[in-house]
Amino acid sequence: MTRESESERLAPVVPLFGGAAPAVPPKAETADSADADAVAAGWHTTWREEVRASERADLDAGEDAEAIDRAERRLSRSIATRSISEREARDRLRRDGVSGAAVDDIIDRLVRAGAIDDGRVAEEAVHAALTRKNQGRRAVRQALTKRGLAREAIDAALAEMPDDDAERALEFARGKAASLVRHDHDTALRRLVGQLGRRGYGGALALSVANQALDEARRGTGGVRFT
Repeated sequence: MTRESESERLAPVVPLFGGAAPAVPPKAETADSADADAVAAGWHTTWREEVRASERADLDAGEDAEAIDRAERRLSRSIATRSISEREARDRLRRDGVSGAAVDDIIDRLVRAGAIDDGRVAEEAVHAALTRKNQGRRAVRQALTKRGLAREAIDAALAEMPDDDAERALEFARGKAASLVRHDHDTALRRLVGQLGRRGYGGALALSVANQALDEARRGTGGVRFT
């Protein structure tokens, strides 16, 4: 029996009770095992980075807890004196240095408690526009949009407004016309139409009520015009 045939018949020796493991031939390390090692190494690195990031976030949250609490108390005091929209509340918190999940957490608590209610803000704004500012529908919509209210809240509030823009526009124009009749008609008309436009009454409506209010004011002074 040749030496070559003996090597073919002998099985590999595997140690059962310790001892050095036989050397692994280079070809035994397959591409699959190399890929598995790389994936394991990558997962380990990623996991360690995630842990470090979590630890940093917890540390930052602990360091900022007092500042966040102060910002929330300031916001609560503001809400107690004047209703504000959700967007206005978020803006205030960010100006006070609160950001990220802390802002969402504070806003969520205040909304659930009823302290922040965009629908109520819209209703109060409409009431003020009708009773104190004599504003038209267009001006009210612009004011509500500027405050960052949701479109649903704006539409619901405007739907409750009485359809009397013409009456309110004429009432406003009559209050301003007396101080304008000293000007020539074109100048007085231009100024009054401009004032009506800033109150949310534009176009043909503003022109019509301005002419009517100026005519009434001149008749009330006996047609006397001052220059």
